[in-house]
Amino acid sequence: MAISLTRVKASLIEQLEAKGADVDCLLDVVDTYMFYTKKERAMQADINKRGLRYEAVSSTGKKYEKDNPSVKNAVLYNKQRLAILNQLGLTIKEVEGDTYDEL
Repeated sequence: MAISLTRVKASLIEQLEAKGADVDCLLDVVDTYMFYTKKERAMQADINKRGLRYEAVSSTGKKYEKDNPSVKNAVLYNKQRLAILNQLGLTIKEVEGDTYDEL
């Protein structure tokens, strides 16, 4: 189950606040991150629906299998998201809050 987009955005903003970096230009970068997150999720939904390959029809009417471009696009969107997190200085080592107690 995917985490809601609202929760993801709130978490990113919380991390920036913890670093004292919740300024307008970085909050705009969070919006860009969310744009890529939405796009990647749309690509994942398309892959789930059509698969890695799908049947297409050529201009002459012949059916053939075609690679789903959503696979490549999902990877590109994910790379961009990771680059944004890196630029914001948000790494696993730097996570603030949301700590879990040991069982």
